[in-house]
Amino acid sequence: PRFPAMASEPRDGHATLKRCLDVLRDARNDSEQFAALLLVTKAVRAGEVDAKIRRQIFEAIGFTFPTRLLSSRQPPPGCPPHTFRALGLTLLACFCTDPELAGHSQILNKIPIFNEVLLSPCDPDSTSMIDDVYQCLSAILATARGPRALVTKGTVPTLCQAYLSGSHGSDRALMLLTGLLAVAEAKCWQRDTPQLLAVLSKLSGDFLKAEDMTKFELCEVLPHFIPPSAPLTQDLQGNECLHRVYKGLAAILGSKLSQSQRDPALKLAAGLVQACGAQWIPAGSAGSKFLALLVNLACVEVRLTLEEPDPIEVEGKKEVVTACYVLMEMGIQECLREENPLLDQVQKLQLMRIMEEAFGAVIFYLRQVKQEELQDPFIFASVRVLGAWMAEETSSLKQEICELLPFLVCYARKLFKEGSPAVSLPQAELGSTKGSALPQDVLRFLLPGFCHLTAEDKPRDILVSEGAPALLCDYFLHQWEVLTSESTAPMPLTSTEMSLQTMCGIFLNLVVTAPELVRRDKTFSSLMDVLMRSLPLLLPQEHHLVLAANIATLGLMLARILAGSTAFQGTQPAKEFFRATIGFLSQAHTAQADPSSNSLAMAVSPAYRSAWDDIQELWLLGMQALSACIPLFPWLPQAVLRAHWLEGLSELLSRVAPASLDFELITAFQGVLVELARASGPCRDVILAHHGTEWANLYGMAALEQCLAEQ
Repeated sequence: PRFPAMASEPRDGHATLKRCLDVLRDARNDSEQFAALLLVTKAVRAGEVDAKIRRQIFEAIGFTFPTRLLSSRQPPPGCPPHTFRALGLTLLACFCTDPELAGHSQILNKIPIFNEVLLSPCDPDSTSMIDDVYQCLSAILATARGPRALVTKGTVPTLCQAYLSGSHGSDRALMLLTGLLAVAEAKCWQRDTPQLLAVLSKLSGDFLKAEDMTKFELCEVLPHFIPPSAPLTQDLQGNECLHRVYKGLAAILGSKLSQSQRDPALKLAAGLVQACGAQWIPAGSAGSKFLALLVNLACVEVRLTLEEPDPIEVEGKKEVVTACYVLMEMGIQECLREENPLLDQVQKLQLMRIMEEAFGAVIFYLRQVKQEELQDPFIFASVRVLGAWMAEETSSLKQEICELLPFLVCYARKLFKEGSPAVSLPQAELGSTKGSALPQDVLRFLLPGFCHLTAEDKPRDILVSEGAPALLCDYFLHQWEVLTSESTAPMPLTSTEMSLQTMCGIFLNLVVTAPELVRRDKTFSSLMDVLMRSLPLLLPQEHHLVLAANIATLGLMLARILAGSTAFQGTQPAKEFFRATIGFLSQAHTAQADPSSNSLAMAVSPAYRSAWDDIQELWLLGMQALSACIPLFPWLPQAVLRAHWLEGLSELLSRVAPASLDFELITAFQGVLVELARASGPCRDVILAHHGTEWANLYGMAALEQCLAEQ
């Protein structure tokens, strides 16, 4: 049907649309409504609709009429089969330009129809439908509820198929996939790994074959298709993709490049390192040269950007320098790797020298940082990578690091106390989720370096003068609360637990090297309170044994110095702590059949065996510390008696072959036994009643023999 009254108004598009909208509202039948709708959709496609008119169209017809059009299978006489569907999609695409409407449930529930259109055979008449669908999907992706709806309603495999088919709009399918992976990466890979791997396979193949600017454009796209966990290295297709990307990167980085070409290549390499570590780099001469080149280029980039920092230039380079930090961190790990190393010794020494210069530039940059810049995620990334260097390389740049320590403590305190809202640049840990925003927990990355530094006089004095012990005590309490809120089921070592263990090492250094500080600084009394509450909760859980060993030993070492504190005067927490400590120390050894003889041998208890390499030194130090505590706490021998340790140890020493005990173990047992015999008559009587004199002589425990012989 025609509208003659409108024929005289073709120049006034808005007036025409207004008349159409009036007709839509007042239409007496579908024929009139359809005719008005044709003119509306024609205006929409011609781009003649502004936000106000768009809203008026929606108010005139709502979602009901487009829904009817999408479901109708009978086109008007003489029209193509998909006429109604095309009209409906054009209206929905028009509505989706309004963000409020794009996230409406009536739009989201059309996602399966959008998917169906993209997967239908494409002919010249249906290209406008496909364009409208991509417009709808792009608008949905930009809404809060959109990404989840797209993933759950199957849009990811649809887009993968649309891209792989190379049909009309396939470039938009790739753009949408890239956007969807940017906001819902883990969910996408979890649900649709095979389809995404197929896309990665095509992209990596194109990347390897390309000999023009396409190669550099793909450098920008590929990082989005590297999965966040490890399916690539565990899958044949994934490994093939990695190898193609490696060969393509090797070709790029081995050529003379402009900055605009080199930067995307470095970022792609960093993305692969974050997902797979160095596993994507093959062993052998070519792989080792490539790895050395990669780290070398990263160090050069860091030095060029940070040594003479122009604020404007640095601002534009932060993303690529952060990627270089990831590559440098991999360089540190590979230089330290002893088992199946990719690098030979000469390459390692060369890279360490080059990295030392780059870390000098990082320190120089951090010394220029102003107070108002501390929220910048790039500062976080710079401190974090420096922490990785400090954790492993303790001899180089020592003076420069000492001069930077006040800044590092101040920065860590600020982020911890204020709970910084800054979001980290995508510099995740090697092998962890790529691009995830790291919590602003910069102390976690500084702890290993601080542990080394507190063993030396000058840096330790600086850390103490800057208030690091109090900060670390607060952080210890915070991390303990995090740990106790986590699952109690056995699980891989978390960063929280590792941080607590490292802090125990730092505090042990301070206790051993600065006992006067421990006596006068109330921080250590507060720390002792935390340790006394913590240990009894940890020890029933075997999977926390290493942390328990750290806490028990540190607590005993502190107790030697803080024995006069009211916290130790027979209080319940003190008694609970020592009961748990006695349990930890007493249950470490057992008798075991010796295959080489008919006798029993002293052996590490089964529950301790897997952790023994990590806790053996702590156990020995704990035994020494317990020996020192016995004369200081009159109620402690009674706690040992209640635990029946003396009876168990006497029986153990009577049963096993003396040759199965080394000198360190004999010394540790004798130290505790002598102090107990001296401090407590009942303890001495139990040892004597269990043939203590005989086995003391058997093991060469001369001090114990003498003590038992005294009246």
